[in-house]
Amino acid sequence: MNERLETLKKARDRMLEDKDTHAKVLAAPFDREKAERARNKFVELQMLIDALDRAISAENPAAA
Repeated sequence: MNERLETLKKARDRMLEDKDTHAKVLAAPFDREKAERARNKFVELQMLIDALDRAISAENPAAA
């Protein structure tokens, strides 16, 4: 596996961990301010994960 592909996969794994953290806030008892921030970050991270998935697929078309 080339270095770029490995870097993209590590970045994706890190973003998944961050997204999980925000999902836990959303699942916790409701606090409007925390929930709004967590929701926005969750959506932002999901878009980033989708972009990383596309980059991984472009870097390694045989895996797609």
